[in-house]
Amino acid sequence: MDKRKALIVVRLFFGLLTLYAIGVQLGTHLRLGFDPVNYFSYFTNLSNIILAVVFVIGALNLWQRRKPTPEQDLVRGGSVVYIAVVGIVYGILLRDIDLGSLAPWINTLLHYINPVVGIADWIISPPKSKLSLPKTRVWLLFPLVYLAYTLVRGALVNWYPYPFLNPATAGGYGAVALYSVAILAVFLAFSWIVIRIATPAKPESTPKKKAAPKRAAKKAAKKTAKKTTKKTAKQKSRR
Repeated sequence: MDKRKALIVVRLFFGLLTLYAIGVQLGTHLRLGFDPVNYFSYFTNLSNIILAVVFVIGALNLWQRRKPTPEQDLVRGGSVVYIAVVGIVYGILLRDIDLGSLAPWINTLLHYINPVVGIADWIISPPKSKLSLPKTRVWLLFPLVYLAYTLVRGALVNWYPYPFLNPATAGGYGAVALYSVAILAVFLAFSWIVIRIATPAKPESTPKKKAAPKRAAKKAAKKTAKKTTKKTAKQKSRR
C-alpha cells in the first residue's frame, strides 16, 4: 500500500470513528437527561469534530486526486493545533477528574489517540500551501470566541465545562484569567510548531568555487604578456 492509499484509509478510519464516538456519547448523555447544549460546549468535543471533518475531506481529496485549497490547508492546520492543545490540557489539568458517563474507549480516542494521529498526519503529509504567522492568526478566533462564550453562558446558567474556567472552583476570575493566558501560550507555541513543520527547509546554496589567487594572478600575467606582445608586433610591422 502506497502513502496515498494509506493516508486515505487512516483519515477515513479515524474521521468516521471519531464522529461515531461523538454520536454514541451524545446518545448516552441524552438518555441520562443531560443538556445537549452542554455536551457541545466542551472544547474537546468541538475540536474532535473539526478534526474528524478535516480528516474525511482530506481523504476525499486524496481519493479524487484533488489538491487542497489554501483555505482547506489553513483549517487543517488549525485543527491540528486545537487537538494538540486538547491532549496537553487534558494530560495536565483534567486527567484525574471524574469523567462521569464518558466511556473509557471514547475518552482514550478523544484525549490521547486523536492528538497523536492529528500531529502525525500533519508531519507525514504537510500542506502544499505556504503558511505564515499572519495567516494563521485566524486560528485564535475559535478558542477566543469559545472562551467568551463559556464565561458568559456559564455566568447565566451556572454551568462550566471545565473546572479551571469556573470562577467558583478555579479561585476567582483572576485564576481563570491566569489559566486562560497559560493555555493561550500553549496555543501560540503549537501554532509556531505547526507552521515550522509546514515550512520546507530552504536548500543550502553551494558556494561558487573561487579561483585560487595564484592561478588568477598567473592568468592575468599571461593576458598582459599577450597584449604586450601583440602591441610590439604591430609597432614593428608599421615600421
